[in-house]
Amino acid sequence: MAAAEGSRRDAMDHLQEAERAVSATQRQLHETGTEAGRLRTRLNELEKQSSDLGRVLNTQQEQLARLLHRQYLRGNPDPLRMFLNGDDPNQLTRDLHYLETIGRARREILRDIEATMQRQQVLTSDARHQTELLSASEARQREEHARLIEQRQQRQLMLARMSEQIAAQRREIGNLQRDERRLAELVERLSRIIAAQTGEARREAQRREQARQPAPREQPGASPPAPAEGGAKAALPAAERAADEVASTPGTGSLVRLKGQLRLPARGTISNRFGATRQEGSTWKGLFILAGSGSEVRSIAAGRVVFAEWMRGFGNLLIVDHGNGYLSIYANNDSLLKGVGDEARQGEVIATVGNSGGNPESGLYFELRHQGRPLDPLAWVNTKH
Repeated sequence: MAAAEGSRRDAMDHLQEAERAVSATQRQLHETGTEAGRLRTRLNELEKQSSDLGRVLNTQQEQLARLLHRQYLRGNPDPLRMFLNGDDPNQLTRDLHYLETIGRARREILRDIEATMQRQQVLTSDARHQTELLSASEARQREEHARLIEQRQQRQLMLARMSEQIAAQRREIGNLQRDERRLAELVERLSRIIAAQTGEARREAQRREQARQPAPREQPGASPPAPAEGGAKAALPAAERAADEVASTPGTGSLVRLKGQLRLPARGTISNRFGATRQEGSTWKGLFILAGSGSEVRSIAAGRVVFAEWMRGFGNLLIVDHGNGYLSIYANNDSLLKGVGDEARQGEVIATVGNSGGNPESGLYFELRHQGRPLDPLAWVNTKH
């Protein structure tokens, strides 16, 4: 019995290593792809700027050519010779002014052409550098993609070899209950940490707000004024408001306002619902959404990632804090595209669907909790979207 349990534990440990590796490589590939996209955008901008400068340079060169042509047609008289020849003084003045104007215009155009050519050289150098960066990024993409394929193949071989052990482990009532308890303990621990951080942020914001309040001036010889109704207290609501703004998760509002308007985090078919009885007798604390492997998992609302790690029974698990005690939980992911501390916008892709954790089907397990208590996600989402 002990040997069998040890074998099953080894199976999950090996699976954990393989699925963590797949998730890490997939995230690297995602980040490299984002970087390559940014480099391509920058390169396109540089090419457009270079093209625009090329047109400006052509225009400047045409202006110089026309100026030189007019000067050629008019000739290039010597001012001293014109003066000694006794030419009409008025005509001489006009000719001298013309020569000065032509010379000044030519110098300005030449300066403009030189400046344009220098900018063109800078753009060319920048474009060459961006091209080198893009080539390196694309090479990394190819390497990461090859590594990801190899890791997926290794995971599939491992699943095939250990499928019976993993399936037996998942069927055991004790294991399922331990998995649920492990998640509940994690949520409770995260909630305590978040509450402590929120409290400290609130106190710090109150201290800063109170420090900004001007000290009352005292007139010489005057007795201290009696405190006005709500005087010291009046500053308190402002401090509390500032504390609320600082303590709340950036980018979030109250999730309560979004109740009934949220979208499911993944497109697919709901196969298990909140409150339904599980095989071992417990009830589902969330939803299981059947979805194709690799499809997108999106954050239901703005928040901050507070957990992104492999966890026994849930595979690659990601938890987002939405403020005010609300957490959303995304499990059995193929890959996690966000890390702890990252902010997630509403609807932003944060993971990809999979069957990590030894799950027999590809899909997303999703929970919504408030102060550690599981909520029915279907009461919060609009399935008509």
